[in-house]
Amino acid sequence: MASVDKFKELKALVDGLEGDADKFFNKGNSAAGTRVRKTLQDIKTHSQALRLEIQSAKNSK
Repeated sequence: MASVDKFKELKALVDGLEGDADKFFNKGNSAAGTRVRKTLQDIKTHSQALRLEIQSAKNSK
């Protein structure tokens, strides 16, 4: 997968948080909080993979 695709996937994850974050913080929906935490973990994983790919590409130049 190209880095641009990974970046777009990461952006989609962040954009997708808004609804559940609103449900958790403004409406007190605990299940939404669980979904937010899971998505944040996915963001962390995707971010690290993208960082490593960028570093590898930088070092190979």
